[in-house]
Amino acid sequence: MRPNIVSEAGLQTRAGQWWDNIPFLTSAVVIVCGVIYLVCLLVGYDSFYEICFLPEALVSHFQVYRIFTSIIFHGSLLHVFFNMFALVPLGSELERIMGSIRLLYMIILLATSNAIFHLIIALVVAHNPIKPYPSLMTECAIGFSGIIFSMIVIETSLSGVQSRSVFGLFNVPAKWYAFILLVLFQLLMSNVSLLGHLCGILSGFAYTYGLFNFLIPGPSFYSAIESSSWLASCVRRPKFILCSGGNPSAYIPTYSGQNSPSSGLFSGNIWRNLSSWMPQRETAAQSIQEDSRFPGRGRTLGAGQNAAVNSDSNLQARLLDNSNPNNTSDIAAAGAGQGLSNERRSPVNNAVAATAGGPVLPQGPVASNEQIDKLVSMGFERTQVEVALAAADGDLNVAVEILMSQQG
Repeated sequence: MRPNIVSEAGLQTRAGQWWDNIPFLTSAVVIVCGVIYLVCLLVGYDSFYEICFLPEALVSHFQVYRIFTSIIFHGSLLHVFFNMFALVPLGSELERIMGSIRLLYMIILLATSNAIFHLIIALVVAHNPIKPYPSLMTECAIGFSGIIFSMIVIETSLSGVQSRSVFGLFNVPAKWYAFILLVLFQLLMSNVSLLGHLCGILSGFAYTYGLFNFLIPGPSFYSAIESSSWLASCVRRPKFILCSGGNPSAYIPTYSGQNSPSSGLFSGNIWRNLSSWMPQRETAAQSIQEDSRFPGRGRTLGAGQNAAVNSDSNLQARLLDNSNPNNTSDIAAAGAGQGLSNERRSPVNNAVAATAGGPVLPQGPVASNEQIDKLVSMGFERTQVEVALAAADGDLNVAVEILMSQQG
């Protein structure tokens, strides 16, 4: 029994973590659609003809509410399950980019445009003089899948990929990905609304190519909604994503020419743009900084801290090893392994040899009295200062390192 209890606890924990990672609006849509389906199932409601999107009802009775009721009702358990299963990754990614309120506005906009496209196509096809199909006017469509097809088009455009995998079986060009899914679902499943999915694809392309730009409000609109008192309880939730935290132009992906300004996130690869928001590890070229207050080349303290520690510990180990005066070559090899430069390696070896009593290599220029006095004033003995400066070829920094290692 114990392994089963542990396994169940692990599954519950993973399920909780998965749910916690879903942003606010996406999880809210999943809950709303799931609860509505359960309520309909419990009370036995199946009169979907009253709430579905019905072109004839919009034309004859102007029942505009069907535009929005049709997307939150579902006809079966598999219907709502597959729609929500597809919504979670798509909605989560788009919500993290746009923000919760902006994504809600986009869903409303897409639902409206889907309905308009659906109505126009149904009217044209049903009343065309060549071969009319009046059945399209009485076709009842429900479900969130039309919005999902729009999101597929938008997300594919944002990803910047050239091809997409269809269920891991084969790759297709990215621009045809949504149409391939449309055909596959139509062939594999029954009672699928071809026109509803097609209109979702058309709305996604219209949104992506900027045809809805004139309907998109500015950032101040979303900020005003987020700062309102009636939404304060939602905004305080950790899963809620503020629109003001992202790119001001992130609400609309537009294709622009070379002469037009870039549209931020949506003009290129989404991952390349998102990575620019993340802290980057400093490279060697970036570590070289110049400040007007401190002219010249410098390095950050963190960049040289480990090297300084290794250098000090190496010097201490070599200076304390006085038992064998013939270790000069071994010490020099160890010093090279610690990253000392060629110019600084020989002075240090000379200082080690002088301290250990071994032979001293030829010295560089003799240190000046000013340099000696400067180091003596720092508290070092004059004899040690002279030896260190001679070993360091007159380099004060190297001499200080040698003297400090001797003090340790």
